[in-house]
Parts: sequence; structure tokens; C-alpha cells
Amino acid sequence: MESSLIYPTFNVRIKNENNKAHVFDEIRKKWILLTPEEWVRQHLLNYLINTKNVPASLISVEKEINLNNTKKRYDIVIYNKNLQPVLLIECKAPDVPITETTLEQTLRYNLILGVNYLLITNGIKEFVIGVENGKGKLLKELPDYDQLIA
Repeated sequence: MESSLIYPTFNVRIKNENNKAHVFDEIRKKWILLTPEEWVRQHLLNYLINTKNVPASLISVEKEINLNNTKKRYDIVIYNKNLQPVLLIECKAPDVPITETTLEQTLRYNLILGVNYLLITNGIKEFVIGVENGKGKLLKELPDYDQLIA
């Protein structure tokens, strides 16, 4: 798997099953097929917990939302202590460029979630957007959890 991600390396738990690699997801508490996108997601989750101080109990991974009567799945949502969503994250594989289409997808999901921060990443590039009064502003980096929930 791609090791030159912008997120710190960590002790990833990997096993082989039916000649396919699986990674243990500490949030979902289960083994997940190790795809390039999942590799990015796991490194980002580790970064969120260990660098940005996001409580693992307030992270939701790959849950379904209903958008215009269509079932969609977001990648990661971070909640505050009142269980209100504050950060929506869209992960792509390292070889998938982040495009306007990716941004539009994330913005559509945010119509349902209404968060103040968006993060879009392919593990090589990362875009963080602060949302205020319906307008987005590109940020230099993701704030620490305490700032996200302030």
C-alpha cells in the first residue's frame, strides 16, 4: 500500500483472508477489506485521534444518510459532545484526484449534516474548508478537536 501519505504512519493491524488483505478498523471494531481508499481512511483516523485529539467515541465511519430519497454513505463524521456533527470528511484513494465533483459530493452530504468544517483528502493532498453562513473558506490545516467544537 501507499506509504507516502501526508498522515503519520502507525502500527496498522493487517491480516490476510482469502488471499486479500484486511485492516482492523478501531472505530468500527471489525476487519475491513484493505483498499487504497481504506488505507487513507485508516491513516486519517489515526491522525484525528492521536494528533488532533478527536475522541474515538465521537467518530462515525461509513454510515448511511438519505439524500433526496437516495441512500448515500459518508466516509467520516466527527461529532461534538452533544452528538451534533461538526466535521464531514470525504476520503479518496491516493491515485484519485480531488476534483470539483468531489467537492460537490461533499457539499451535497453537508446539506443533510450541516457541519462547520469539511475535509477532503486522497492522502496525498488535503483540503479543509470552514463553513460559515453558507460560505466556505479554505483553511491552512484542520483545527484541533477543541477548536472544531468551539
